[in-house]
This record gives sequence, C-alpha cells and structure tokens, in this order.
Amino acid sequence: MHTVVVGTSGTTADDVIAVAREDARIELSGEAVAALAAAREIVDALAAKPEPVYGVSTGFGALATRHISPELRAQLQRNIVRSHAAGMGPRVEREVVRALMFLRLKTVASGHTGVRPEVAQTMADVLNAGITPVVHEYGSLGCSGDLAPLSHCALTLMGEGDAEGPDGEVRPAGELLAAHGIAPVELREKEGLALLNGTDGMLGMLVMALADLQRLYTSADITAALTLEALLGTDKVLAAELHALRPHPGQAVAAANMSAVLKGSGLTGHYQHDAAPRVQDAYSVRCAPQVAGAGRDTLAHARLVAGRELAAAVDNPVILRDGRVESNGNFHGAPVAYVLDFLAIAAADLGSITERRTDRLLDKNRSHGLPPFLAGDAGVDSGLMIAQYTQAALVSEMKRLAVPASADSIPSSAMQEDHVSMGWSAARKLRTAVDALNRIIAVELYAATRAIELRDGLTPAPASRAAITALRAAGVQGPGPDRFLAPDLAAADAFVRDGKLIEAVERVTGPLA
Repeated sequence: MHTVVVGTSGTTADDVIAVAREDARIELSGEAVAALAAAREIVDALAAKPEPVYGVSTGFGALATRHISPELRAQLQRNIVRSHAAGMGPRVEREVVRALMFLRLKTVASGHTGVRPEVAQTMADVLNAGITPVVHEYGSLGCSGDLAPLSHCALTLMGEGDAEGPDGEVRPAGELLAAHGIAPVELREKEGLALLNGTDGMLGMLVMALADLQRLYTSADITAALTLEALLGTDKVLAAELHALRPHPGQAVAAANMSAVLKGSGLTGHYQHDAAPRVQDAYSVRCAPQVAGAGRDTLAHARLVAGRELAAAVDNPVILRDGRVESNGNFHGAPVAYVLDFLAIAAADLGSITERRTDRLLDKNRSHGLPPFLAGDAGVDSGLMIAQYTQAALVSEMKRLAVPASADSIPSSAMQEDHVSMGWSAARKLRTAVDALNRIIAVELYAATRAIELRDGLTPAPASRAAITALRAAGVQGPGPDRFLAPDLAAADAFVRDGKLIEAVERVTGPLA
C-alpha cells in the first residue's frame, strides 16, 4: 500500500488524493514529531504564566476576554469541540472527510499549532484504521476555519459522537476506536482550538475538483472533436498558428487535443460541399478551444492557489519559530472560496457549449444530413430527443450553481466574525457542478458517436473509431430503434467518469493534455 509521509512543510495534491480516495497509509516524519514537541514546550510554558494568552488560557471568539483558570482548561478544550460539533443535514462524502482530516494533520504536523505529538499520531491512526467521522453538510461559514466539520472530526478523536467504520457501518466513535486499539485523546491547552481552526474542508474539495475537472476538460476536447467530425466540420480552425495569434495556454492545449483526435479523419472538411454548405462552423464547434481553453487557464490559477494552501499552516493563534504566539487572520477562506466559485463558472460555461453542440447534432435543419434526433425511424422513434432534455436540465442546474457563494457574508459570533468567506458552500456546490458536467459530456459522447456511425460511406479518425469501439464494449449501444435509454446514458456517464474515454483515445493519439 502507498504510504504518505507527513512532514513540516506541507503536502501535495497527489498525497491528498491518495489518502482521500485510495486509503493510502500515513506516517509522521521524525522532523514533524520533533517540531510538534518543540511547539508544545512553548505552549506549556505559556500555560504556566499568569498572563492570559488567546487559545491557551482564554475563551474563544466573542468570549476571548475571559481568562480561564488552569483547572478549567482541559474542560474548555473539550467543550469547544462538543459545542462546535453542531452540523446538520446529510452526511458529507467519505473522501471529503478523509481529505479534511489529512489536511488538518498536515497543519498540525507543521509545528505551528502547539498540539502534542500523540494527538497528531492519533489523527494518523484514525485515518489508517479507515474510521471516518460523521460530518454534516451544513455548519461551516468558511471563516475561523471549517469549524463544525472539523469539530465532528475532533469529536471522534475524543471517542465521542458517531463515525463510520471500514466496513461502512456507522457506530459510536468510542466503540470504533476501541476495536482498533486506539486510545481517545484527552485534549490539553490550545489543542481543541487547533483541531478546528483551518480551511481544510474547502481545500480538500478544491484539490479533488481540480483532479476531476482536468479529466473532464480533456474529455470535453474529445467529445467536441467527435461532434465536429459528425457535423462534417472543418479542423482548419484548430491550426496551431491560429491559436498562437491569441496566446492563451489553455486554448492552445484544447486545440491541440482536438487536432490529435481528428488526425486522419475522412469526415472533416465537407463543410463547403455537403447538402447544406456553409462558410464556417457554428460557434459551439468553431470556438470550442477558446471556451475550453479559458476554463483550463482558470484551472491553472486555481491550482496555483491550492499549491500555496497545501504549503500553508493555517491556525489561530500560531506558534512562531522564535517562540512567539500570535493571533492572525489566516483562517479566512477567501483565497480558496474565490477559485472554487471561478471553477463553477467555468464548468457551467463548458457544460453550456457542450449542450449546444449536442442540440445541433439532433436538429435535422442544422446537422447536415443526419436524421432528426438521430432516430432510427423518425416519427415512430424519438431517438435522443429527451436525452438532450436531460442534458439541458443539467446545464440549467449548473448555471444556478455558478452563482458565487463567496459574494455572500453573514456575520456571526456576536459580530466578532463579521465577514466570512462561505468557502465551504462554494466547495459543496462545485462538487455538484462537477458531477453534472460529467453527465453533460457523457450525453454529447453518446450523441456524437451515434452520429458518426450514421455517416455511411465516410471513415472517422482512428482515435474516434477507438472511442466508439471502447464505448460499445462498455455496453453503450449504437444506432437503432428506440429503447430504454437511461441505462445507456448511465453507462456513458461511467465511461467518462472512470477515465475510459481518455484511455481509449490515448491508445491512438498518445498522451493528451
């Protein structure tokens, strides 16, 4: 099994994916253990002093003015976890909770939080045991960290609340810890606060969305190429010298991907010679690289932000290397929230142009010789008419999800936290949007491959043939009379989601970007 070693200098997106989705094992480096111990010595020294220190010997948020006596401090740390574990609504997905816990451990291991080494080790042990705290949909405003979600995780470390075991059964956390030989932690000064005060949930969802969107942008380049081919369009607009005139990197990549898929096609170039000649293709076909390219450049910016966050140690207060303990505002989720919203906007536009291409394939007045709705016997058969309805409904949902969450703020904690990021909400809606985009691309794939097969006497590109062959082998049927369509669409959705479309095409083209 792959092992991820957590040190003091952050982590990588690949490590987050490995822990969240592949159950990679976690180890703390010797450097991290030493840094944890050194920072804890500083906290213990401050706790012994009569002067109040925020997070160590005071209350929190709007209650930070109260000095807490030594005999109440352990209770204070327990209480903050219990009271902040106030989430409601459906359970959050297992992979999100694992990413959240791992990223909190990443910050704890930095040596800037004052958490004891044994607490960090317990966090690793819980992840390695496959124990997943029950975290709920609602409770984070994306400021002072993802407080409620992280609190539910900290509650599990204390042996309280509910968690899911490796067998998928939800049980009391204390029972699960005991079953795996893990002792519950007894929190000391600052530790409860340190386990809650980070942007780890929204960051984890950003990292996974970036991985998913990279796959989907490549998939959309493939399906756009297939539609261009099915519509007998021209691939001349994909020439590298044209895209060099407007040097956006993502645009050049998208055009190069489409060109690679179309290489050797016998269907392209008929746009001036078919029964309905035209000077140029419609925007949804001709401008596919420009739209997908702008989205790719948005991905690149979001990746830059995610990289900075993965290297960060987000807590308040923090322990500095010179021994100072300083309050700060690094827990504010604005940097992550903005890019989460940017990605939802770009994804909605990609879904929108994808649907427009599908609609063109189905309209006999714009499809250049294809049967209405790609039906076997139009009138008796409805073909893919309602598949496009489903696609349109998904696009409409994506447009609603593109409304920025980060433009909102609701003050909390008696106006102490008077401006919040709503980054958790931005992340949650982006996950829904990514899921919808996969389905939208799957519908275009279903329609474009059927349309290509209906072009009798014309030979598609080798990469297109490879995609069609693999799709049919996956159980997605080709042209013919009407049938129960939902299973075909579900199989096409899985084909895109599992990366099988890209794999099939790359066997011909070589690696696509």
